[in-house]
Amino acid sequence: MLNSLSSLQLDYIRVWFLVQHSITSFYKIKQHYTHLAEATQPDQIETWQKLGIHKNHIQRLRDFHLPESQLQFQHCVALIQKDSDFILTFDHPDYPTQLLPYCNKPPILFGQGDAQILLQPQIAIVGSRKPSNHGRQVAYDFAYYLSEQGFYINSGLAQGIDEAAHQGALQHNHTIAVMGTGLDQTYPSQHQQLRQQILDHSGTVITEFLPGTAPLQQHFPRRNRIVSALSLGVIVAEAALKSGSLITAKWAAEQGKSIFAIPGHIYSEHHQGCHQLIREGAILVDHPEQVIEDLALPTQWQTQQHSEQASKIAPLNTQPVLPAYLSILYNQLDWMGQHLDELVTQQQLDVATLTSQLMELELLGLCTQQAGLYLRCRPGK
Repeated sequence: MLNSLSSLQLDYIRVWFLVQHSITSFYKIKQHYTHLAEATQPDQIETWQKLGIHKNHIQRLRDFHLPESQLQFQHCVALIQKDSDFILTFDHPDYPTQLLPYCNKPPILFGQGDAQILLQPQIAIVGSRKPSNHGRQVAYDFAYYLSEQGFYINSGLAQGIDEAAHQGALQHNHTIAVMGTGLDQTYPSQHQQLRQQILDHSGTVITEFLPGTAPLQQHFPRRNRIVSALSLGVIVAEAALKSGSLITAKWAAEQGKSIFAIPGHIYSEHHQGCHQLIREGAILVDHPEQVIEDLALPTQWQTQQHSEQASKIAPLNTQPVLPAYLSILYNQLDWMGQHLDELVTQQQLDVATLTSQLMELELLGLCTQQAGLYLRCRPGK
């Protein structure tokens, strides 16, 4: 919670409130006025017209000094103070330097948690809101591994891949959420607990949107440009052809960021977006260490200390030693899932024997059942 706002912060908020998050209009106004406080005076309507500001924004300036509009603005300011731990304008020394090169950078960021974290090296993990079990697991594994190496995992607090990425990075207190609404609400609402966990584990939640901003469809591509701009690279963990995460990849490409795509089953619609990205030049990765290598960054994992620890950590694709009869069945399972009758045919076993073996694999954490399908699980998860 902020006890007070500086006069400069209020000037930014006033203009941002009047132009309703229009980046183009904000920067036209900012460039014209030496002192932003002058921009919202009642006699500036003609100047706004000459600047080519949208007529709706000009009308809001006309109405701004009416009692009703002033009450609305004061309510907005009160919510900002209540919900924000920090406010960063783009000329503030703590504003993330990663965003500065871009002409569409957010003029103002409202945040909860520690603002300094935004300056830390970040990798974005994005993907489908309705992923497969395999996709969730991969997003979690990559986030867990990369956060262990010192990277902050940046994502959009959405369902599915975003959620799994935040959860994986939470294990090392290294995650940042970028929201598509104001700080006064959480979208989706069921992620309120996840949002609180991020804050409780030394994370940060940010948005460019004012309080009262609803989760409208057009806000999420805007959020995605911040996710990619903050990050050294973007990993698309799983995505269908029309997935919103491809928009993040598009932003990343325009920003000159590295784009990584994790491949999947060639017949799975869940992975078609990733395969399309790979065809278009994204870097294919099947282990998080490849992301670090491709970014060519000096990180914790390269130190002598970590080398000693690494020998104690099983790689992600290490399989435990299993009896021959269980190994055969485990190798038959895949990430997409198979019906019991398919497995009976393939294994040439009776149903009782097969179900007994599947139960053994489940107890070992190597198999799971979902909607009548048996799926392989990652060893150790």
